[in-house]
Amino acid sequence: MLDIFGPRKSLCCNGSSRRDFLKVGALGMTGLSLPDLLRAQAAMGKSGSKAPDKTVIWLFLSGGPTHYETFDPKPDNPLPYRSTVGTLQTNVPGTHIGGLFPRLAKLADKYSIIRSFAHTAADHTAATHWLSTGHDHPPAGNGAAPISPSIGSMLSKYRGANHPTTGMPTYVALDHLYAEGPAWLGAAHSPFDAKGNAQANMAPRIALDRVQDRQSLRQTLDRLERKADQSGMMVAMDEFEGRAVELVRGNAREAFDLSREDPKLRERYGKGEKKLGENLLLARRLAEANTGLVTVWYGGWDSHGTNPSVNHGTIEEEMRKLAPEFDHAVSVFIEDLYDRGLDEKVMLAIVGEFGRSPHINKDGGREHWPQLGNQVLVGGGLKMGQIVGESTVKGDVPKSNPISPNDLLATLFQTMGMPLDLQYTTQAGRPTRMLETGQPIAELF
Repeated sequence: MLDIFGPRKSLCCNGSSRRDFLKVGALGMTGLSLPDLLRAQAAMGKSGSKAPDKTVIWLFLSGGPTHYETFDPKPDNPLPYRSTVGTLQTNVPGTHIGGLFPRLAKLADKYSIIRSFAHTAADHTAATHWLSTGHDHPPAGNGAAPISPSIGSMLSKYRGANHPTTGMPTYVALDHLYAEGPAWLGAAHSPFDAKGNAQANMAPRIALDRVQDRQSLRQTLDRLERKADQSGMMVAMDEFEGRAVELVRGNAREAFDLSREDPKLRERYGKGEKKLGENLLLARRLAEANTGLVTVWYGGWDSHGTNPSVNHGTIEEEMRKLAPEFDHAVSVFIEDLYDRGLDEKVMLAIVGEFGRSPHINKDGGREHWPQLGNQVLVGGGLKMGQIVGESTVKGDVPKSNPISPNDLLATLFQTMGMPLDLQYTTQAGRPTRMLETGQPIAELF
């Protein structure tokens, strides 16, 4: 296995944190190696279902992004019921977004905004569990483990853990997100980019400061290839070990190798502090190689106001930190997606666990607000340039067409060719629907 790891970073007001990992060749906490996974898949009768080779890139804006300052700015309102960072008219008549997204304002015909997303979970982890799995799990707010499979694991179970032609993993995680994983679906459906104390099986650990441009990743895979050939190891391997190494030697190496991109395109994506552009470029490459779902993290949106102990400022100050890299990286991704004709095959889902409060507190921040939030969808063959739903004048609750986490996931199900009544049997022998409620957002189809 190849681990790429970096420093811990603060995530949210509850003290949770994440580490950057990129692991090739193993399935992490489960200790299940890629050869083991391929054997298990064959033993199950190659039960992966036929489905469109569509990819969802799940860009998680961790912390709860403010809807006022991003995609529902309410320009005609007085403060605090409008954006503190101004507004911009987009290239779609009548549609305004936050004033710090000048590039995205020129691309609004290529994405659709959901302005009526709402639920009842005000805690970060509980809301993330609901958003990722379609199941409300309040104990998550007190540190309880996830109890339901995430959308990526559901897709892995439905399609099969690896693509039948390219061998690429169906589910890849570029960053650690709470609630992603198989729960009771089984270890074979963990994200390929695993977390925790995984069993090494192919290559040594490499510190993040040695792989700034993925050069060390490429060199490590090259050494693996030379050793495999020189030792005659390939001859002795059984079918599944051979397929596993071929995956790492071939598709995985090419998909993860950003040096194969035009240097000018890599420069366009940028190398921001949180590496959002680089991660989105990598996610696009994985999508081209037929990975089914890729998770990407871009955190820091938990804007409660000035707090010197964690280097937080007012909602306006925090937006000025986050917006430039987000606006640039996402805009370049959208342009690249459409330039390559991938807008039918690939969906970018820009999601957060909830919105922020209509009031501004004494510290200049906005509080958690599950009663209303925004989500943005790009591509996937859906109808773009739309506003789905409407918020009230003050922006505190939906005025029309409330969209739940389950409705959002049902939209992804339909996009990826998964039946809404999909069910699997738990370890206790109970048939369980993956989504108990929820309907695809009709306006997008």
